[in-house]
Amino acid sequence: MGAIAAGSTVAVTGAAGFIGGWVVRRLLDRGYRVRACVRDAEDLEKTGFLRAMPGYASGRLTLHSADLDEDGCFDEIFAGCQGVAHVSHVSTYTDAAYVRRVCDHIIASVDGSGSVNRVIVTSSIAAVMDEADVSELARRPVLYEDRFPDESNERRTPERKGYSMGKVVAERAFAEAAEASGGRWDAITCCPADNVGPILSAHQRRGAWQNGIANMLEGEYSQTAAYRPWMTVDVRDTADSQVGLLESVDVRNGERYIAWSAEKRDVEDVCASIDRLLPELGHDAPAVTDPFPERIQAREAEFRAIWAGTELRNDRMRRVARMEFRPLDESIRDCVESLITVGGVVPQLREGFALPA
Repeated sequence: MGAIAAGSTVAVTGAAGFIGGWVVRRLLDRGYRVRACVRDAEDLEKTGFLRAMPGYASGRLTLHSADLDEDGCFDEIFAGCQGVAHVSHVSTYTDAAYVRRVCDHIIASVDGSGSVNRVIVTSSIAAVMDEADVSELARRPVLYEDRFPDESNERRTPERKGYSMGKVVAERAFAEAAEASGGRWDAITCCPADNVGPILSAHQRRGAWQNGIANMLEGEYSQTAAYRPWMTVDVRDTADSQVGLLESVDVRNGERYIAWSAEKRDVEDVCASIDRLLPELGHDAPAVTDPFPERIQAREAEFRAIWAGTELRNDRMRRVARMEFRPLDESIRDCVESLITVGGVVPQLREGFALPA
Protein backbone atom coordinates (compact mmCIF):
# COMPACT_ATOMS: atom_id res chain seq x y z
CA MET A 1 0.00 0.00 0.00
CA GLY A 2 2.65 2.52 0.95
CA ALA A 3 4.33 4.54 3.63
CA ILE A 4 2.27 6.11 6.39
CA ALA A 5 1.76 9.86 6.46
CA ALA A 6 3.63 12.15 8.84
CA GLY A 7 1.63 12.82 11.99
CA SER A 8 -0.81 9.98 11.38
CA THR A 9 -2.01 7.52 14.01
CA VAL A 10 -0.12 4.29 14.76
CA ALA A 11 -1.21 1.45 17.03
CA VAL A 12 1.55 -0.38 18.93
CA THR A 13 0.85 -3.82 20.37
CA GLY A 14 2.95 -4.91 23.32
CA ALA A 15 3.50 -1.24 24.14
CA ALA A 16 4.48 -1.88 27.77
CA GLY A 17 7.36 -4.11 26.75
CA PHE A 18 11.04 -3.32 26.27
CA ILE A 19 10.81 -2.93 22.48
CA GLY A 20 7.21 -1.71 22.41
CA GLY A 21 7.86 1.06 24.91
CA TRP A 22 10.71 2.41 22.81
CA VAL A 23 8.60 2.18 19.62
CA VAL A 24 5.96 4.32 21.33
CA ARG A 25 8.56 6.86 22.42
CA ARG A 26 10.22 7.08 19.01
CA LEU A 27 6.86 7.50 17.25
CA LEU A 28 5.95 10.33 19.62
CA ASP A 29 9.36 11.93 19.06
CA ARG A 30 8.67 11.95 15.31
CA GLY A 31 5.27 13.60 15.70
CA TYR A 32 2.90 10.64 15.38
CA ARG A 33 -0.24 9.97 17.37
CA VAL A 34 0.03 6.64 19.16
CA ARG A 35 -2.48 4.14 20.50
CA ALA A 36 -0.53 2.01 22.97
CA CYS A 37 -2.04 -1.46 23.33
CA VAL A 38 -1.31 -3.24 26.62
CA ARG A 39 -2.88 -6.16 28.42
CA ASP A 40 -4.22 -3.96 31.23
CA ALA A 41 -4.12 -0.18 30.82
CA GLU A 42 -4.79 0.23 34.57
CA ASP A 43 -1.70 -1.73 35.60
CA LEU A 44 0.41 1.23 36.69
CA GLU A 45 3.47 -0.93 37.38
CA LYS A 46 3.68 -1.64 33.67
CA THR A 47 2.06 1.46 32.16
CA GLY A 48 3.25 4.22 34.48
CA PHE A 49 6.20 5.01 32.24
CA LEU A 50 3.85 5.43 29.27
CA ARG A 51 1.63 7.79 31.24
CA ALA A 52 4.75 9.82 32.10
CA MET A 53 5.51 10.49 28.43
CA PRO A 54 4.63 14.06 27.37
CA GLY A 55 2.33 12.80 24.62
CA TYR A 56 0.03 11.24 27.21
CA ALA A 57 -0.65 14.57 28.90
CA SER A 58 -1.69 16.15 25.62
CA GLY A 59 -3.77 13.20 24.44
CA ARG A 60 -1.48 12.38 21.51
CA LEU A 61 -0.73 9.09 23.29
CA THR A 62 -3.65 6.98 24.48
CA LEU A 63 -3.62 3.66 26.34
CA HIS A 64 -5.87 0.74 25.43
CA SER A 65 -6.43 -2.62 27.14
CA ALA A 66 -6.24 -5.49 24.65
CA ASP A 67 -5.75 -9.16 25.49
CA LEU A 68 -4.03 -10.76 22.52
CA ASP A 69 -5.85 -14.03 23.19
CA GLU A 70 -9.27 -12.40 22.72
CA ASP A 71 -10.56 -12.25 19.15
CA GLY A 72 -11.59 -8.78 18.10
CA CYS A 73 -9.70 -6.99 20.86
CA PHE A 74 -8.11 -4.62 18.32
CA ASP A 75 -11.20 -3.87 16.22
CA GLU A 76 -11.97 -0.46 17.72
CA ILE A 77 -8.32 0.40 18.39
CA PHE A 78 -7.13 -0.08 14.81
CA ALA A 79 -10.04 1.86 13.29
CA GLY A 80 -8.64 5.21 12.17
CA CYS A 81 -4.99 4.10 12.43
CA GLN A 82 -2.79 4.28 9.36
CA GLY A 83 -0.03 2.07 10.74
CA VAL A 84 0.31 -0.84 13.15
CA ALA A 85 3.53 -1.87 14.87
CA HIS A 86 2.79 -5.41 16.00
CA VAL A 87 5.40 -5.99 18.72
CA SER A 88 3.50 -8.15 21.21
CA HIS A 89 4.43 -11.77 21.98
CA VAL A 90 1.87 -14.55 21.95
CA SER A 91 1.36 -16.65 25.09
CA THR A 92 3.14 -19.69 23.64
CA TYR A 93 5.03 -20.54 20.48
CA THR A 94 4.83 -24.33 20.69
CA ASP A 95 1.29 -24.48 19.25
CA ALA A 96 1.37 -23.38 15.61
CA ALA A 97 -2.44 -23.48 15.32
CA TYR A 98 -2.75 -21.10 18.24
CA VAL A 99 -0.13 -18.74 16.78
CA ARG A 100 -2.01 -18.73 13.49
CA ARG A 101 -5.35 -18.07 15.22
CA VAL A 102 -3.92 -15.01 16.98
CA CYS A 103 -2.48 -13.75 13.71
CA ASP A 104 -5.80 -14.27 11.97
CA HIS A 105 -7.81 -12.21 14.45
CA ILE A 106 -5.26 -9.38 14.36
CA ILE A 107 -5.37 -9.52 10.56
CA ALA A 108 -9.18 -9.36 10.71
CA SER A 109 -8.91 -6.17 12.76
CA VAL A 110 -6.50 -4.69 10.19
CA ASP A 111 -8.83 -5.66 7.34
CA GLY A 112 -11.84 -4.28 9.17
CA SER A 113 -10.22 -0.97 10.08
CA GLY A 114 -10.65 0.54 6.64
CA SER A 115 -7.66 2.76 7.38
CA VAL A 116 -4.49 0.74 8.04
CA ASN A 117 -1.93 1.03 5.23
CA ARG A 118 1.01 -0.82 6.73
CA VAL A 119 1.73 -3.38 9.45
CA ILE A 120 5.22 -3.94 10.83
CA VAL A 121 5.45 -7.49 12.14
CA THR A 122 8.10 -8.00 14.82
CA SER A 123 9.79 -11.33 14.22
CA SER A 124 13.29 -12.30 15.38
CA ILE A 125 16.72 -13.29 14.14
CA ALA A 126 15.68 -16.72 15.40
CA ALA A 127 13.56 -16.89 12.24
CA VAL A 128 16.76 -16.36 10.27
CA MET A 129 19.32 -18.56 12.01
CA ASP A 130 17.82 -20.84 14.70
CA GLU A 131 18.98 -24.17 13.29
CA ALA A 132 18.10 -27.62 14.61
CA ASP A 133 21.60 -28.63 13.47
CA VAL A 134 24.15 -25.89 14.18
CA SER A 135 26.43 -27.23 11.43
CA GLU A 136 23.94 -25.80 8.92
CA LEU A 137 25.41 -22.42 9.88
CA ALA A 138 28.77 -23.57 8.57
CA ARG A 139 27.15 -24.51 5.27
CA ARG A 140 25.18 -21.25 4.99
CA PRO A 141 27.09 -18.75 7.15
CA VAL A 142 25.82 -15.46 5.70
CA LEU A 143 23.01 -14.22 7.95
CA TYR A 144 20.76 -11.91 5.98
CA GLU A 145 17.09 -11.44 5.14
CA ASP A 146 16.65 -14.20 2.56
CA ARG A 147 17.94 -16.88 4.91
CA PHE A 148 15.56 -19.15 6.85
CA PRO A 149 16.47 -22.08 9.12
CA ASP A 150 16.48 -25.48 7.46
CA GLU A 151 12.80 -26.39 7.69
CA SER A 152 13.38 -29.92 6.35
CA ASN A 153 15.34 -31.04 9.40
CA GLU A 154 13.27 -33.63 11.27
CA ARG A 155 14.58 -32.29 14.59
CA ARG A 156 12.96 -28.94 13.88
CA THR A 157 9.89 -29.53 16.04
CA PRO A 158 7.66 -27.17 18.07
CA GLU A 159 9.08 -28.63 21.28
CA ARG A 160 12.66 -27.82 20.26
CA LYS A 161 12.28 -24.82 17.96
CA GLY A 162 8.79 -23.50 18.64
CA TYR A 163 9.85 -19.87 19.01
CA SER A 164 11.52 -19.58 15.62
CA MET A 165 8.85 -21.70 13.96
CA GLY A 166 6.10 -19.52 15.42
CA LYS A 167 7.80 -16.37 14.20
CA VAL A 168 7.98 -17.77 10.66
CA VAL A 169 4.28 -18.70 10.85
CA ALA A 170 3.43 -15.10 11.80
CA GLU A 171 5.61 -13.57 9.10
CA ARG A 172 3.94 -15.63 6.40
CA ALA A 173 0.41 -15.21 7.76
CA PHE A 174 0.60 -11.41 7.60
CA ALA A 175 2.33 -11.30 4.22
CA GLU A 176 -0.22 -13.66 2.66
CA ALA A 177 -3.16 -11.77 4.13
CA ALA A 178 -1.80 -8.43 2.94
CA GLU A 179 -1.39 -9.88 -0.56
CA ALA A 180 -4.97 -11.15 -0.42
CA SER A 181 -6.18 -7.66 0.53
CA GLY A 182 -5.57 -6.55 -3.03
CA GLY A 183 -3.04 -3.91 -2.03
CA ARG A 184 -5.16 -2.18 0.62
CA TRP A 185 -2.35 -2.74 3.14
CA ASP A 186 1.07 -4.31 3.27
CA ALA A 187 3.02 -6.25 5.89
CA ILE A 188 6.74 -5.73 6.44
CA THR A 189 8.74 -7.91 8.84
CA CYS A 190 11.39 -6.60 11.24
CA CYS A 191 13.75 -9.26 12.64
CA PRO A 192 15.50 -7.77 15.69
CA ALA A 193 18.59 -9.33 17.20
CA ASP A 194 19.45 -9.61 20.92
CA ASN A 195 18.01 -6.36 22.28
CA VAL A 196 20.10 -4.47 24.82
CA GLY A 197 20.07 -0.84 25.90
CA PRO A 198 18.23 1.30 28.45
CA ILE A 199 15.03 0.08 30.08
CA LEU A 200 12.19 2.59 30.51
CA SER A 201 10.45 0.87 33.43
CA ALA A 202 11.54 -1.45 36.24
CA HIS A 203 9.41 -4.35 35.00
CA GLN A 204 11.36 -4.41 31.72
CA ARG A 205 14.39 -5.80 33.53
CA ARG A 206 12.85 -9.25 33.10
CA GLY A 207 13.52 -9.48 29.35
CA ALA A 208 16.10 -11.97 28.15
CA TRP A 209 19.16 -9.91 27.34
CA GLN A 210 18.83 -6.96 29.70
CA ASN A 211 18.10 -9.48 32.43
CA GLY A 212 21.34 -11.20 31.51
CA ILE A 213 23.20 -7.95 32.15
CA ALA A 214 21.27 -7.44 35.40
CA ASN A 215 22.39 -10.89 36.52
CA MET A 216 25.99 -10.00 35.69
CA LEU A 217 25.68 -6.87 37.82
CA GLU A 218 24.28 -8.92 40.69
CA GLY A 219 27.07 -11.50 40.50
CA GLU A 220 25.92 -14.47 38.42
CA TYR A 221 25.47 -15.34 34.76
CA SER A 222 25.58 -18.35 32.42
CA GLN A 223 26.90 -19.27 29.01
CA THR A 224 24.56 -18.49 26.14
CA ALA A 225 22.98 -21.49 24.42
CA ALA A 226 25.51 -23.72 22.67
CA TYR A 227 28.19 -21.03 23.07
CA ARG A 228 26.40 -18.65 20.77
CA PRO A 229 27.80 -15.12 21.00
CA TRP A 230 25.50 -12.21 21.71
CA MET A 231 24.40 -10.73 18.38
CA THR A 232 23.00 -7.45 19.46
CA VAL A 233 20.94 -4.46 18.54
CA ASP A 234 20.26 -1.44 20.70
CA VAL A 235 16.58 -1.40 21.60
CA ARG A 236 16.44 2.23 20.46
CA ASP A 237 17.69 1.14 17.06
CA THR A 238 15.07 -1.60 16.90
CA ALA A 239 12.45 1.08 17.52
CA ASP A 240 13.98 3.39 14.92
CA SER A 241 14.01 0.48 12.47
CA GLN A 242 10.29 -0.06 12.95
CA VAL A 243 9.51 3.62 12.48
CA GLY A 244 11.77 3.73 9.43
CA LEU A 245 9.95 0.75 7.91
CA LEU A 246 6.59 2.41 8.53
CA GLU A 247 7.82 5.50 6.71
CA SER A 248 9.83 3.91 3.90
CA VAL A 249 8.74 4.10 0.26
CA ASP A 250 11.39 1.53 -0.67
CA VAL A 251 9.83 -1.57 0.90
CA ARG A 252 7.31 -4.03 -0.50
CA ASN A 253 4.80 -6.41 1.00
CA GLY A 254 6.29 -9.59 2.42
CA GLU A 255 9.83 -8.27 2.72
CA ARG A 256 11.79 -8.81 5.92
CA TYR A 257 14.59 -6.69 7.34
CA ILE A 258 17.13 -7.55 10.04
CA ALA A 259 17.82 -5.06 12.82
CA TRP A 260 21.24 -5.63 14.37
CA SER A 261 24.51 -3.83 14.79
CA ALA A 262 26.32 -6.75 13.10
CA GLU A 263 28.57 -7.10 16.17
CA LYS A 264 29.21 -10.41 17.92
CA ARG A 265 30.53 -10.73 21.48
CA ASP A 266 30.86 -13.76 23.75
CA VAL A 267 28.88 -13.55 26.97
CA GLU A 268 31.97 -13.42 29.18
CA ASP A 269 33.24 -10.47 27.14
CA VAL A 270 29.90 -8.71 27.59
CA CYS A 271 30.35 -9.07 31.34
CA ALA A 272 33.95 -7.82 31.22
CA SER A 273 32.74 -4.81 29.21
CA ILE A 274 30.86 -3.43 32.24
CA ASP A 275 34.04 -2.62 34.17
CA ARG A 276 35.85 -1.51 31.03
CA LEU A 277 33.11 0.97 30.12
CA LEU A 278 32.26 2.08 33.67
CA PRO A 279 35.42 1.76 35.79
CA GLU A 280 34.00 4.30 38.26
CA LEU A 281 31.31 1.80 39.22
CA GLY A 282 33.79 -0.79 40.46
CA HIS A 283 31.80 -3.80 39.24
CA ASP A 284 33.08 -7.05 40.71
CA ALA A 285 32.73 -9.23 37.62
CA PRO A 286 31.74 -12.83 38.42
CA ALA A 287 32.97 -15.88 36.55
CA VAL A 288 30.68 -17.38 33.92
CA THR A 289 28.73 -20.52 34.83
CA ASP A 290 28.69 -23.28 32.23
CA PRO A 291 25.48 -25.31 32.72
CA PHE A 292 25.81 -27.46 29.60
CA PRO A 293 26.14 -31.26 29.80
CA GLU A 294 29.56 -32.76 29.13
CA ARG A 295 28.67 -33.76 25.57
CA ILE A 296 28.00 -30.09 24.74
CA GLN A 297 31.04 -28.80 26.62
CA ALA A 298 33.19 -31.23 24.63
CA ARG A 299 32.09 -29.46 21.44
CA GLU A 300 32.72 -25.92 22.71
CA ALA A 301 35.60 -25.22 20.31
CA GLU A 302 33.55 -26.53 17.38
CA PHE A 303 30.52 -24.38 18.24
CA ARG A 304 32.61 -21.26 18.80
CA ALA A 305 34.32 -21.77 15.43
CA ILE A 306 30.98 -22.13 13.64
CA TRP A 307 29.59 -18.94 15.17
CA ALA A 308 32.85 -17.09 14.51
CA GLY A 309 32.50 -18.02 10.84
CA THR A 310 29.06 -16.47 10.45
CA GLU A 311 28.75 -13.17 8.63
CA LEU A 312 26.11 -10.69 9.83
CA ARG A 313 24.54 -8.29 7.32
CA ASN A 314 22.47 -5.17 8.02
CA ASP A 315 22.93 -3.23 4.79
CA ARG A 316 19.30 -3.61 3.72
CA MET A 317 17.89 -2.10 6.91
CA ARG A 318 20.42 0.73 6.87
CA ARG A 319 19.41 1.54 3.32
CA VAL A 320 15.61 1.47 3.56
CA ALA A 321 15.32 2.92 7.08
CA ARG A 322 18.10 5.43 6.47
CA MET A 323 19.83 4.74 9.76
CA GLU A 324 23.03 3.57 11.38
CA PHE A 325 23.28 1.23 14.36
CA ARG A 326 24.80 2.09 17.71
CA PRO A 327 27.92 0.20 18.84
CA LEU A 328 27.40 -2.48 21.48
CA ASP A 329 29.56 -0.61 23.99
CA GLU A 330 27.06 2.25 24.05
CA SER A 331 24.18 -0.18 24.50
CA ILE A 332 25.86 -1.98 27.41
CA ARG A 333 26.76 1.26 29.17
CA ASP A 334 23.26 2.69 28.89
CA CYS A 335 21.67 -0.62 29.85
CA VAL A 336 23.77 -0.86 33.02
CA GLU A 337 22.99 2.68 34.11
CA SER A 338 19.26 2.27 33.50
CA LEU A 339 19.15 -1.07 35.34
CA ILE A 340 20.59 0.64 38.40
CA THR A 341 18.60 3.89 38.23
CA VAL A 342 15.30 2.64 36.77
CA GLY A 343 15.35 -1.07 37.53
CA GLY A 344 16.64 -0.87 41.07
CA VAL A 345 19.40 -3.41 40.44
CA VAL A 346 22.04 -3.41 43.20
CA PRO A 347 25.39 -4.31 41.63
CA GLN A 348 28.07 -6.43 43.20
CA LEU A 349 31.03 -4.06 43.68
CA ARG A 350 34.68 -4.49 44.56
CA GLU A 351 35.93 -3.51 47.96
CA GLY A 352 36.24 0.26 48.29
CA PHE A 353 33.41 1.05 45.86
CA ALA A 354 29.83 2.02 46.67
CA LEU A 355 26.86 3.51 44.87
CA PRO A 356 26.31 7.24 45.46
CA ALA A 357 24.11 7.97 48.46
